[in-house]
Amino acid sequence: MKKKICQSCGMPMGDLLEMGTNADHTENTDYCRFCYYDGHFTNDFTMDEMIQNCADMLERFNEDLDEDETLTREVAVATMKAYFPTLKRWKK
Repeated sequence: MKKKICQSCGMPMGDLLEMGTNADHTENTDYCRFCYYDGHFTNDFTMDEMIQNCADMLERFNEDLDEDETLTREVAVATMKAYFPTLKRWKK
């Protein structure tokens, strides 16, 4: 299966266990399970709040990278501020 990207937080979703679920419990391939569950978003975040929430997880993300690939919070936030408006949930 081709990797999908959560259209709310940008997380890569590699398998069905990472997909959100619709109200009828079928998988929702647009959103991850952390953002969308049982047909509803799991939070009422604004886009800026979502970016800050994702930035709070940066340390865990950086653990999987080589030291020269890690991101600072400032770079991660700037990157998300440019990228998130292209995601389905945040498009205007």
